[in-house]
Amino acid sequence: MTTAVLTLFCVSAAYAQRQDYNEIYLADPTVYAEDGIYYMTGTGQPEGFAILESSDLVHWKAPGPDPMILRKGTGTFGNKWFWAPQFFKDGDVYYLAYTADEQIAIACSDVVSGPFLQDVVGPVDASAKNIDPFIFKDDDGKYYLYHVRFGHGNFIWVAELDPDSGHLVKETLRKCLECTEDWEHTSAYQSDPIMEGPSVIKVDGIYYLFYSANHYMSPDYAAGYAWAETPFGPWHKNPDNPVIHRSIVGENGSGHGDIFIGPYGRYWYVYHVHNSDAMVHPRKTRIIPLSVIETGGILSFRADTAGKIIPVQEH
Repeated sequence: MTTAVLTLFCVSAAYAQRQDYNEIYLADPTVYAEDGIYYMTGTGQPEGFAILESSDLVHWKAPGPDPMILRKGTGTFGNKWFWAPQFFKDGDVYYLAYTADEQIAIACSDVVSGPFLQDVVGPVDASAKNIDPFIFKDDDGKYYLYHVRFGHGNFIWVAELDPDSGHLVKETLRKCLECTEDWEHTSAYQSDPIMEGPSVIKVDGIYYLFYSANHYMSPDYAAGYAWAETPFGPWHKNPDNPVIHRSIVGENGSGHGDIFIGPYGRYWYVYHVHNSDAMVHPRKTRIIPLSVIETGGILSFRADTAGKIIPVQEH
């Protein structure tokens, strides 16, 4: 852990106490990096999604007078429950995959600050409930949509995504993960088994799928990862999961985020936590660097807790 990372953490904690800065309350956050600027959005607005930008991951501000990048009823799908967005860029086009009405939709824009709109308003797959989208483009040009489907619990699925129609290639639909480990379904909060919040990277031919488990209202909500040699699996869970958990990062309900490359060329994970030990909502945003060790061609990720950032927003 570098001195610079520690400085970022100390500065962020100090600024969170200033009256002209506030902690950020975005759940299910996602971060997109471009040209040294980081862009973040997440669950938090009842009628769409707002954007913040930063050059250091600590201090964030709206890029303009109107921070909303997607709004209900303006060329977009959905009336309620705007959850779990993801930024994705392909060529010169920016995409925002998101959940509304417990359905996944994809909107696009010429600029990352939006507005994001749909040419044809509708969901990706109207045949079943599906949430928490993550678009991944492989080296061979194929697109995949990792997401969550319901069935006496929440489970992570994947299917090829047809970029022309914006719909799934149904015959490729396959379940990725189920709750099989003790940490993934604890007794701290009673619910059906839940796995959600997928985020995928590929490094040296290996796919890494980060996910969260337990109900988000549980103090044991946490994140781990699995790896595979194909985008469909089979997936091998990290034996040292979870990598983000209250016992590691010191805050309840820590999970459902996005992995990205940030300062110093490191992998970072943005996620949310409960508001406090006594209250879940509104959930707060956190960012943490990940330490990486390679063994036998497989990467091992660990949270670098000394570098944890409490991001703050300028007024």
